[in-house]
Amino acid sequence: MARAQNIAGLSLSELAARYKVTMPRDLKREKGWVGQLIEYILGADAGSKPVPDFVDLAIELKTLPISALGEPLETTFVCVAPLTGITGQNWQNSHFRNKIKKVLWVPILAERRIALAERIVGTPFLWQLQGEQEQLLQQDWEELMDMIVLGDVHAITAKTGQYLQLRPKAANAKVMTNAFDIEGNPIMSQPKGFYLKKDFTRLLLDEVFN
Repeated sequence: MARAQNIAGLSLSELAARYKVTMPRDLKREKGWVGQLIEYILGADAGSKPVPDFVDLAIELKTLPISALGEPLETTFVCVAPLTGITGQNWQNSHFRNKIKKVLWVPILAERRIALAERIVGTPFLWQLQGEQEQLLQQDWEELMDMIVLGDVHAITAKTGQYLQLRPKAANAKVMTNAFDIEGNPIMSQPKGFYLKKDFTRLLLDEVFN
């Protein structure tokens, strides 16, 4: 937390210079660069493993692009959704819940009109999944997983779920994975990812910054 608080208020160019990291001109080909920069600075050690970013602390790291008014600018990817082999899985033992039980949120002032180098790191905050917020996500997760189990995956849209959405997560539309239809027959479907909607991260920002 001390490391995170020490970078609050600095621009991305200042951080890149301080930690001798090459900064791209824009994010068109390196969409995950900002998150990777913050991970590097704070010492996240999970790499590509399916565990929280800070393994020993069981804390996930999420950068959150915001506007000058403190509004979230985009949805937040959490993890890939399983489309097969989900018998016996429930909310308590789900990969989604494990990834998001504790999150260090790092807001980034990142309006499109602001050049990448001039974007500013905001005040970080540590958040824990509990209470009403957990109930809201659990309801959406269970609805989405029920649709997957029942073979109704193609009926899921970005509007399904109040605070959590399931949408394609792949390099391009040609990437396919195994799933099932409503009759239990194997089919091919685009890989899906769980995303927190902006309405949910807005709740968190309002709670922390009033």
